[in-house]
Amino acid sequence: MKLSKALASLSVVAMSAMVLAACGNSNSAKDSSSKEVKSSSVKEASNKKVTPKKQIAGAKLKDGTYNLEEKNYENNYRVKMSMTVANGKVSKTTYDYVDKNGKSKRHDKAYNEKMKKISKTNPKEYIPKLNKEFTANGADVSSIDVVSGATHSSNSFKNYAQQLVQAAQAGNTNTIEINNGAKMQDGTYKLEEKNYSHDYRTVFTMVVKDGKITDSKFDNINKDGKSKADDASYNKQMKKIAKTNPKEYIAKLNSEFVKAQEPGKVDVVSGATESSHSFVNYAEQLVNAAQNGNTATITVDNIIYGE
Repeated sequence: MKLSKALASLSVVAMSAMVLAACGNSNSAKDSSSKEVKSSSVKEASNKKVTPKKQIAGAKLKDGTYNLEEKNYENNYRVKMSMTVANGKVSKTTYDYVDKNGKSKRHDKAYNEKMKKISKTNPKEYIPKLNKEFTANGADVSSIDVVSGATHSSNSFKNYAQQLVQAAQAGNTNTIEINNGAKMQDGTYKLEEKNYSHDYRTVFTMVVKDGKITDSKFDNINKDGKSKADDASYNKQMKKIAKTNPKEYIAKLNSEFVKAQEPGKVDVVSGATESSHSFVNYAEQLVNAAQNGNTATITVDNIIYGE
């Protein structure tokens, strides 16, 4: 009897570890707004030392310099960003908001002072902070923390960093042009991951009609095409640990996206932080595709690291 109880306990511990590894931690971090002038409750990035991880899936980065820039100015600024890869590793990154004269938002004294009072951060602080994290984490974009008070810029940054990584995997050094602020063109836009993590990969479809998002289908599926939301045992175990599960958070994220019409306005689901950030990141890419009317399926050769 004692042996049976011990084995049962070990089984629960193993399942718990798998659930938390697959869905992120169960912290109650929650993004409350996409606007920089409102404070987010997501924990600020720390100066933690990045420990190298072993890549077990996903294409390696090809050497070269990769550039991305927004085409349009919003509030007098647009993003310019670059990533340099040497010996298969990210060796240098640049990121900034510049005006028509090439002046950085970091040097806009009035803007920085006003934002600092409201959001407890400003471009002078969060721009180098995000750039430093990108350089340190390299292709592991998911490890870049959202900066409290600069949620919108952080989400945008992670989206652009991910697109640079995808370009480097393909060795495509053409400048990525983001048609930011443009109206989305009608059509069906798709994104899918190539590689399975904990037996699942992401597939995501967004439908735009009359310039509005009318349908969102974000899901995690296994090799048989079965949704994680239909895995009864997994859902039951995760619900006990994280107070949510794929059946709940997948439906919630899709519903909120259609309602909000903007990825940055979709709240992080408590207990499914990692999945929520992944959702927003991929939703941002789909919106960028819709702004260009590019209905070609986005294939993400998602990088997976060993435990």
